[in-house]
Amino acid sequence: MDTRSAISTLLLACMVAAPGAATAGSKARAPTASSKSTAAAHVNSSDESRVKRGYEIAPVPLNLNGRNPALVGLGSYIVNAQAGCNDCHTWPTYAANGDPYRGQPKMVNVEHYMAGGRPFGPFRSRNITPDPASTMTEEERYQEFVSVMHTGLDPDFAHPAFGPLLQVMPWSVYQDMTDRDLRAIFEYLQAIPHAEPYCEGAHLSEAVCQP
Repeated sequence: MDTRSAISTLLLACMVAAPGAATAGSKARAPTASSKSTAAAHVNSSDESRVKRGYEIAPVPLNLNGRNPALVGLGSYIVNAQAGCNDCHTWPTYAANGDPYRGQPKMVNVEHYMAGGRPFGPFRSRNITPDPASTMTEEERYQEFVSVMHTGLDPDFAHPAFGPLLQVMPWSVYQDMTDRDLRAIFEYLQAIPHAEPYCEGAHLSEAVCQP
């Protein structure tokens, strides 16, 4: 079977697939009917090239256990080739000698991929890798993710002096994404490994490294 046929077969299978068990650290719960339909909604042949490219450019190993593979691939494409999530949520963004802005071959900082910590004045970007200590269900995590993307409301209320809305993340742009694209991003972020943020210098307290 050639690559195009294999991708087509994968996509066809994923049109009727749904996410399975929750990730490690969460309460196991079978997906609801609504989450099943949302997760598998309209992944069609027009997404073939984006799904394939998403897997090609994913910088870290992906855990597809219980995930919708086509949505994971599509999510990788959106996160890594369109939304620029790595620029804010990975710090430093690139590995040593891998900064394309210095004319070097691009190498993403996989050790701290999506672990947050990038400084923005009084803010630091959040760790958006899977939390092994989370007690939230899959559906609860997804609903919180959608709420953040749609409204910008900070579930941690980490900076009360600035109000309840996130001040750096461009949620006002992302809120116009389709439900399918948001689900794909969520599926991808749940499939990447947990990582810890980078802290600049041993003299800095651990608190400095938190968002």
